[in-house]
Amino acid sequence: MKLDQETVKVRLKANLGLDTVTSKIVVVGLGVTGLSVARFLSGLGFDFVIADSREQPSGKGQLQKELGNITVVSGAFDSELFNNASHLVVSPGVPLTEKAITEAISKDVQIIGDIDLFACSMDEPVVAITGSNGKSTVTTMLGEMASAAGKKVGVGGNLGVPALDLLEQQAELYVLELSSFQLERTSQLNATAATVLNVTADHLDRHVDLADYAEQKQRVFMGDGFMVINADDPIVVAMQETGRNTLTFSIQAIADFWIGKENGIECLMHGNNPLMPLSELPLEGRHNAANALAALALGTTVGLDEQAMCKALKGFKGLAHRMQRVAEICGVVWVNDSKATNIGACVAALQGYEEKVILIAGGDSKGADMADLIPAVKEKAKAVVLMGKDAGQIEKAINGCVPVHTVLNMQQAVSIAASLAQAGDSVLLSPACASLDQYKNYQDRGDQFTKAVLDLVSLNRACRMTAFPSSRLNA
Repeated sequence: MKLDQETVKVRLKANLGLDTVTSKIVVVGLGVTGLSVARFLSGLGFDFVIADSREQPSGKGQLQKELGNITVVSGAFDSELFNNASHLVVSPGVPLTEKAITEAISKDVQIIGDIDLFACSMDEPVVAITGSNGKSTVTTMLGEMASAAGKKVGVGGNLGVPALDLLEQQAELYVLELSSFQLERTSQLNATAATVLNVTADHLDRHVDLADYAEQKQRVFMGDGFMVINADDPIVVAMQETGRNTLTFSIQAIADFWIGKENGIECLMHGNNPLMPLSELPLEGRHNAANALAALALGTTVGLDEQAMCKALKGFKGLAHRMQRVAEICGVVWVNDSKATNIGACVAALQGYEEKVILIAGGDSKGADMADLIPAVKEKAKAVVLMGKDAGQIEKAINGCVPVHTVLNMQQAVSIAASLAQAGDSVLLSPACASLDQYKNYQDRGDQFTKAVLDLVSLNRACRMTAFPSSRLNA
């Protein structure tokens, strides 16, 4: 629940050195997070300036509409402005390696993020979720579990509503998805429970290497709350701290939350207690069983009723663009996993299939080594259709181990996949790459896939076709 303003001001001064009289604050970045920071600071009476490297920041109109004439300095970052600040509140979309920011750091300007401001502004339990893959699914799952258990819950952070805007909801529990970029500029987080779901190569265009990326993820465990550990991921297992309250989850072995058998039926288990049959989890792929186990473990740490959590899981429909069944046409199932923007997500999607699939992949690899994709492709792909900026890099890595078809756009990709697929096959869009080389975002990429798939209906009127309700555009 949001604290009164005077208490928040006292905490901000004590923990971050912020006060309304002497602090010189620059909010860096005027995206969704920057707007939430501006609302927060303005509401407490802080003076601040906003800096955005774009000549025409997209949030400027909304800022002026809500808060009036806040100074916005647009264009190349001004080193003098940054050096004279006491604090830079840097949005996660802005790299800390920007020259003006590194120079300010060298002059002892304090770098903070929106999660620091959030952490100083409430006393309610917080569950913090990060990882390379599955964090949006687990965050949404846990939010629905909390609602089913009768809790007033605020869900957001890197997903949906910015953390600071959640304060207006007066929640009893906050469930936050956090990115590595949010965590690297956060010092005040002390979550009631936290998890790193997994660590695979991602965002290596922003982080020095995989070790640096994992180190930023590990920051979600700062403080003294429960640690929820993926026992199947050695990088995450190495993060466990002696003396901390810990729960583990696994889809490969016995753990606090795991997959066991009760009367010959696979079940989600808590210790020796079966919670629900795995078959009643309405999501494709065994990796989603891991997501469900993680959500159950996190929910347990904040006292959610197990029956309510399982009821929520049984009704969980999944997220748009994440293993989303679009249609079945002529016996071929088309699946939109456009949110798989890194290799680990694509590998997890492929490994969830027992039969080989036709994979559509490609885009911007963000500096990842695409050779890491090949074992899963070799085992699970019947053929691969490639598109986008790094299609050639992926084809070189595949090196002929499966048939490869290179195309220019999504319409061609779907057309080629349709010509290759036979009844009983699945066609999976799981790009293993970012989307911005060709699309506005991964949602746009998924929508273009969905449109191209649904357009196949007019070409196959003699075939039986089922379009699933969740596959409508802009779902």
